[in-house]
This record gives sequence, structure tokens and C-alpha cells, in this order.
Amino acid sequence: MLFRQLFDQETSTYTYLIADTVTQDAALVDPVLEQVERDNRLLHELNLTLNFCLETHVHADHITGTGQLRELTHCKGIVPLNAQITCANQTVSHNQVLSLGNINIRAIETNGHTDSHMSYLINGTHLLTGDALFIRGCGRTDFQQGNAGILYDRVTQRLFTLPDETLVYPGHDYRGHTVSTIGEEKCLNPRFTGRTRDQFITLMGNLNLPNPKKMMEAVPANEGCGQVALTS
Repeated sequence: MLFRQLFDQETSTYTYLIADTVTQDAALVDPVLEQVERDNRLLHELNLTLNFCLETHVHADHITGTGQLRELTHCKGIVPLNAQITCANQTVSHNQVLSLGNINIRAIETNGHTDSHMSYLINGTHLLTGDALFIRGCGRTDFQQGNAGILYDRVTQRLFTLPDETLVYPGHDYRGHTVSTIGEEKCLNPRFTGRTRDQFITLMGNLNLPNPKKMMEAVPANEGCGQVALTS
């Protein structure tokens, strides 16, 4: 398996490239509009065929590159079930397995950051957590129908029950970290460790964070597969 972690510095977003080295079939998870040229060039350099772009959720901090990559490569755009994205080619539901050559990508519904969110477990070893679980943190729950109680349940019951050695690759990092493990996050993540569900809800309700800078632009654009609305 080929696995690459790519970074967009402006939004601190990670995009993941996954490929079967035998069939040369590839997927991109959470591509960023401003990095489409980089990603497409890398696909060509590695002689890969992009089968699909896969979103963890409807992002509020960046515009997806799926629309442009779909035009360039004729790949599919795949989004979580119940995401309000009518232009996607396909939806994926909880526990559904997507095949990429000989690679299995299992969707794990991890709502709470938003009301439609999937994490993706690659071949049982690499967990792409989107904004549900960060390294020593988690995504906020105060907009896009977020729900702190649901996020606590999904992380503790569906992610923290995976083997401790499972590698954790988040959708963002703001402190220079690249990878963790389920075992580390169960022991060291201050949002969850030692906190009851009610304590977590109280914590998340008092973060008082500013809205993402691109939120008003990004959410509607991502609901349109990355097409930015033109205004006069």
C-alpha cells in the first residue's frame, strides 16, 4: 500500500493519498482546492489512476478540491451518507467497505463535529479521523448541527475500541504533529481522558472559539462539490 500525508499550510488541513501499488488505483481523502495542482502532479509522477475522492464531512474551513479533480481525472466524488451534497457521485454508510484494488477502506460513522461525518479505517491499520479526533484534541461541536454528546459516544465507543496500535491520522493539526495511535489518544487526549460524557459536553460548550475564517464561503461551496458561487 502506498500512503502519503499531504498538508495545506493555510488551513492546516491534511489530505491523504492512498493507492494499491499493484493495480495503481488511488484515492484522495479530503482534497483541498488550492492544492489540486500539487495532488494531480503527484498522481502523474507516481503513475496512479485516481478512482475517487473521499470526504470525511462537509468542511467549514476549506473548499474541497473534489470538483476540480473530478473534472481533471474523471474520478468519483464520495461523501458520507446524509451529507447535503446532491452533486456527489456516491454516498458511503457506516461499516460500508470501499475497495481500492486490494485495499479495503471501512467507513466508521463518527458524527458529532457535524451531523454527517465518517472516519475511514484503511486495511485495519491506518485510521483517518477527519475532525472527529485530533492528536490530543477533537473537532468543535458548536455549528453545522454538531453535538458534543454524540461525538463523545462515537469516539469512545467506535474509535477507542479499536486496537491500541491503530495509527491515527487526523484531518487537521495546528501544532506540528503528524500521527498518533489509538492507545496514545485514549491515555493522553485531554478532551476525553478522565472525563465523563457530561463533563465533555460542558467542556465543548465553553470553548468560545471564533468561526473559521472561510466558513461562509466554504460550507456552501462544499455542498456544491467545491464549486465556488460567483457574486456580482
